[in-house]
Amino acid sequence: MSDPLALVPLAASARGGRIDGHGARELAAAGITLLQRCAPLVRALAGKRAAVLLPTSPAFLTALAACEGRGAVLVNPLAAPPEVAHQLRDANVGAAFTIAALQDKLPAGFPRVLLDGAPAHARSIIDGAAREIDLGSHTGIALEGEMDAPGRDEEAAIVYTSAMAGTPLGAILTHRNLLANARATVEALGLSDRSVVLAALPWAHLFGFTVTLVAPLLAGGRVVTVPRFNPLRVLDTIAAERVTLLLAVPSVFAGLLAAIEHQGARWNAPSLEACFCGGAPLAAELQARWERVTGLPLRQGYGLTEAGPACIFNPRSRPNRPGTLGVPFPGVEVALRGGEICVRGENVFAGYVSGGAQGLRVEDGWLHTGDDGTADAEGYVTFTGVRKAMFTRHGFNIYPRELERVIGAMPGVEHVAVRAIPEPSRENDIAVEVAGAVAEEDVKRWCEARLSAYKQPSRITVRA
Repeated sequence: MSDPLALVPLAASARGGRIDGHGARELAAAGITLLQRCAPLVRALAGKRAAVLLPTSPAFLTALAACEGRGAVLVNPLAAPPEVAHQLRDANVGAAFTIAALQDKLPAGFPRVLLDGAPAHARSIIDGAAREIDLGSHTGIALEGEMDAPGRDEEAAIVYTSAMAGTPLGAILTHRNLLANARATVEALGLSDRSVVLAALPWAHLFGFTVTLVAPLLAGGRVVTVPRFNPLRVLDTIAAERVTLLLAVPSVFAGLLAAIEHQGARWNAPSLEACFCGGAPLAAELQARWERVTGLPLRQGYGLTEAGPACIFNPRSRPNRPGTLGVPFPGVEVALRGGEICVRGENVFAGYVSGGAQGLRVEDGWLHTGDDGTADAEGYVTFTGVRKAMFTRHGFNIYPRELERVIGAMPGVEHVAVRAIPEPSRENDIAVEVAGAVAEEDVKRWCEARLSAYKQPSRITVRA
C-alpha cells in the first residue's frame, strides 16, 4: 500500500490516539489481521462494499480497517430490518461487520462478522459456516507516510440520508472528503494529543463519525464512548475521564441540563474546555440556560451529511455569537444564493449511490443545502428555515415523505399525512394522520417493524 495515510482508518491510527483504553493502532491492526485470516470474508467482499452495523465502540475502527479502503455503509443501529435490507441491496454490500445483539437486523443468511470480542478475536458466519478468528495480540501497526497526505478520491463511507422524495439515498463520502473535514475539525476546535473527546453521538451519524471519532484520533487524542445516552452516566463520565470537549445535538444538552436542574445531579467538569452543538437548530433559551448553569458557552455549528459534515461554526477564538451558526469552517466556502446556504470545498460529497436526481444538487462545485440563512457584515450566518421536506428529532433528520411512503404501503390505508410537533427537549415529535380502514394500534405496529426508533410517530390519528 503506497499511501496508507490517505485512507481514513489508517490516517486516524497514525498518531497513537486511543478509544476507551485501546490504542487506535491496535484496533486498526486487528482489522487488517481479520482480512488476512478470513478468506471467506475476502471472497464475500470481492467487488462489493462493506457495511458497519455497530454501536459506538472501539470495534468500529477495527471494522473500518477491515474494509481495506472500500466504501463502508455506516448503518444506524436504530434502523429497522427493512431499512437495513434496503441499504445493503442499494449499495451492493457483500458482508457486514456487527455484533451478536444487532445481527438480527440483517437479512437471514447475509454474510457477517461478529466483533463482540474485538480487537482480540472475531467470529465470521459466511455461507452457513461459522468460524472463530484469532486477531492476535497487537501493540499496533507501524505506519509511515505523509501525515497530511490528501485522502484518496475513492469511496470511504456511505451514509443514507436525503429521503425528501420518500426513499433514503446513499451519500458517498471519499477518503479525501472525510480527511479534509476531519483535519479542518482539528484546526477549528484546537484538538491536540491532550484532548479528551466524549463520543455521545452514534458513529453511523456523520457528525459523530467525523467530529468525535476521526478528528480527535488524527490529533492523537483520546476518545471516550457512550454507547447509550444516559444523562447521569454521561455527567459522571465527563468528570471521571476528565473530558475536555463535548460535542452533541440539542437533545443531549437538554437532557444533561434536565439532570442537573431537576434530578439534583452535580455539575463537576473542571476539565471541560468547550461545548459545541450541531445536528439540529439550537433554541436560544437552551443555549442561554446551558451557559448560565455550567459557566461554559454553548457554541452552535452547522453541517450536513453531503458535506462531510461540518461547514459553519462559532470558533473558540472569538466571542460566542448566540443565535448564529457562526462563520465558515476552515477550508469551506459559504455563499447565500437566493437565501439558500450553499457550500463548496474538498468536504463536498461525491454523489449518491443511486437516485441522485432526487437528492441535493451540486452546481459548479457548490452544494445547495436546502437550508435558508442570512449573513451579517462579519460573515456570521444565521439559520432561517428549511426549504427541503424534512425536520429534525434528536438530531436525526425526519423526512415526512418517507414515513408517508412506508405507512401508505399498509393494507387498508388510503391516505397519510405526516407533520412535525414542536417539542423543545428533542426538537420535534411526529404526528401521523391516516385515512382508511385500519386501527391506530395496527399502524403503530406497522411503523415499529419498518422504521428506525427515532422515526416512530408520537401521535397517530386514524380517520375512516
